Amino acid sequence: MWLASYSLSLFLERKEFLEVPYGVLVSFVFLLDKNLLMKTLYFSLFFATVPFWLFAQKASLSGKVVDDINNEALPFVNIVVSGTQNGTVTDDKGHFKLDKLSPGFIRIEASFVGYKKAISTEIEVSVANTKYIEIKLEKAESEIEEVTVIASPFRKTMESPVSLRSIGIGEIEKAPGANRDISKVIQSFPGVQSTPAYRNDIIIRGGGPSESRFYLDGVEVPFINHFATQGASGGPVGILNADFIREVNFYSGAFPTNRGNALSGVMEFKQIDGNEEKLKFQGTLGASEVAATLDGPIGEKTNFVFSVRQSYLQFLFDAIGLPFLPTFTDMQFKVRTRFDKKNELTLIGLGAYDVSELNTDIENPDDEQQYILDQLPVNEQWNYTFGAVYKHYRENGYQTFVVSRSQLDNVAYKYKDNDDSSEDNKILDYNSGEIENKLRFENTSRFNGFKLNVGASLDFVNYTNDTKTRTYVNDEVLDIIYTTDLDLIKYGLFAQLSKTVLNERLAMSFGLRADANNYSSSMNNLLEQLSPRFSASYSLTNKWSLNFNTGRYYQLPAYTTLGYKEDDVFVNKENALKYIAVNHIIGGLEFRPKSTVQFTAETFLKKYSDYPFSVNDQISLANVGADFGVVGNEEVLSISNGRVYGAEFQARINSTKGFNLNVSYTLVSSEFDGGDGVYIPSSWDSKHLLTLTSTKELKRNWRVGARWRFVGGLPYTPWDLETSSLVEAWDLQGGPYLDYSQLNTQRFDPFHQLDLRIDKSYYWKKLTAKFYIDIQNFYNFQAQQSDIIVREVDTNGNYILVDNGTRYVLKEIENTSGTVLPTVGVIVQF
Repeated sequence: MWLASYSLSLFLERKEFLEVPYGVLVSFVFLLDKNLLMKTLYFSLFFATVPFWLFAQKASLSGKVVDDINNEALPFVNIVVSGTQNGTVTDDKGHFKLDKLSPGFIRIEASFVGYKKAISTEIEVSVANTKYIEIKLEKAESEIEEVTVIASPFRKTMESPVSLRSIGIGEIEKAPGANRDISKVIQSFPGVQSTPAYRNDIIIRGGGPSESRFYLDGVEVPFINHFATQGASGGPVGILNADFIREVNFYSGAFPTNRGNALSGVMEFKQIDGNEEKLKFQGTLGASEVAATLDGPIGEKTNFVFSVRQSYLQFLFDAIGLPFLPTFTDMQFKVRTRFDKKNELTLIGLGAYDVSELNTDIENPDDEQQYILDQLPVNEQWNYTFGAVYKHYRENGYQTFVVSRSQLDNVAYKYKDNDDSSEDNKILDYNSGEIENKLRFENTSRFNGFKLNVGASLDFVNYTNDTKTRTYVNDEVLDIIYTTDLDLIKYGLFAQLSKTVLNERLAMSFGLRADANNYSSSMNNLLEQLSPRFSASYSLTNKWSLNFNTGRYYQLPAYTTLGYKEDDVFVNKENALKYIAVNHIIGGLEFRPKSTVQFTAETFLKKYSDYPFSVNDQISLANVGADFGVVGNEEVLSISNGRVYGAEFQARINSTKGFNLNVSYTLVSSEFDGGDGVYIPSSWDSKHLLTLTSTKELKRNWRVGARWRFVGGLPYTPWDLETSSLVEAWDLQGGPYLDYSQLNTQRFDPFHQLDLRIDKSYYWKKLTAKFYIDIQNFYNFQAQQSDIIVREVDTNGNYILVDNGTRYVLKEIENTSGTVLPTVGVIVQF
């Protein structure tokens, strides 16, 4: 772990500077040129007063309806736009087209004899382009008489009847305070913890930020954030471009068996297809970057989407005197080819390049600026994922072949007092890489009313690390010098069988998964990581249902932990490192009074075992990961246990009349021990999470939205001022040390924040233009944070030393975060 990384969050949370998710930086431009803000307001006012008849044109949508199992086109399916009388039927090849649509976000309803009625994900239609949508219908197993299941945009599957939320592109685009970043959008949902900081850590139901997995069109993607924390999931800003997203399935439990290596969460991102008729362009001036997206056809059977984004943070940070200069670039693409109705191939790609340098040109830095400059390392990081998904459809099923390659390269270095004139001054030299080559096969079929999914996975991993650093542990300096080149083979088997009975009132699903690898004898037996799971859902009426899930899940510790060495020995292998295990029990009640309204209540219990426990710090690694640097590169023991329990409540309204409401509340307790049975609150023990999010469509394509969130005070660990004052200790990392003997004994005050957003869209014949103003922390709430510790200086600017020059004189600076943060965004499509 780079202990120096803690300073970055402290500095960005200073109330003297704007709090930014690596910056919603248009507002920084306003600081530099106040006239620019006025120009933007005048520009928006001009468009607001343009005669409405110039924009009163209608949009079109085309699409196709197919069987969800064999991909056969379905003719004569009834198609209607939700909430309207505008409809049509599919032709003999399953195609349809809808005209005279009002531009904006809509849903499509599809119904056909012998199939369950379906409601599509949200899709935005415009005058400039005809969008395309594919709708899959599921066969009904019987004629339902006693109970008729209401088709709804709220997803529920036999495998995951609880803890599954479907998030459409409309919710992503409209979300106040999220700036089109999906990691921030899900903070409005039950069980997901948000913080007053600017990071995108995925913290679900009291579990750590390393406990989730991410899939992009079926391809596992290890990293979804820039400046990623190696060994965890977080970062300050997302890599995924919202222009690509069609829908997100978010699981906080009840994971299907084909999604392994997760303890707390799974996120499945489904991307749009390219335009099948003509080339289309979209340009976006976003929160911290400028982006360009291009999509269109490649011949008759292939379409593509491609985007590139470039941040401008380094120029703005330099202009306002911040001590670090981050910049990022990313790219994303999707190519889909339908060879025929039975065979298709999808290629996806995602990559990022991130650099964070120090701004050593600051003249006369203040205490806090100097603190950052002394502590923060220079960091260069790049990663990518390329994948291919081939699907072959049969009469009663389909086969899926997935092959992918992911790579991360992470370099960091630090010189004492940033003096790089001599290599002897280097106190951190870190160079690490991760390569994953993945293969997965799945066969999905239906027979005699059963749905069966079986498959296998095989991963080839290479992890390298070259580390040279020093730290202060147990009153002595510890040299950490090692080189690792670890090859690993991971393998897994999975199966899931599902069926409805009692006229489809009762749905049941049983799954079994087993994972292993060749790292050690404690991990190479599939039977040692056997993961059963069971789900059931019973429809009391057509509006009320009882839902249940239980399962056991396993996750491999981070590669940083597997590859850690001491004296050229894989010390954690010698310590018989194990898979982390967790048992879930979830029960829920659901009420859907109408297709667009959902109320849910769920209770959950999670019991962890074999969590890695830090030998040096004497804490469970379940408490770390929500900061920059590296997690897990140390000696550990698989001895920590945890218990998380609580209840969730949610009310969702996705009205066809343009009103959306999402109210969620979570009561949670999260505790872990050190293998001794003494449980203490974890770093994610927030107790109370309450979020209210609402948007409303107004006339003439105006939209307003608001989000208010409340997070109970999180536990924290105080500073060890005795150790931190030692010159020998401070100089090794340029900052203070935490007192882990008092782990999480203190608790911050609760945090709450109001975010507002106003959108205006214009739909011309050949151009779509969108403008938005997003204001985070509208009433300027100041959230309590850990105090900043700095060294006292004398009148000559020299650090004051005592005890014969062995100790610095330290002072504490009270630290809060929070500022009103306005953002202006522009999106242009043609």
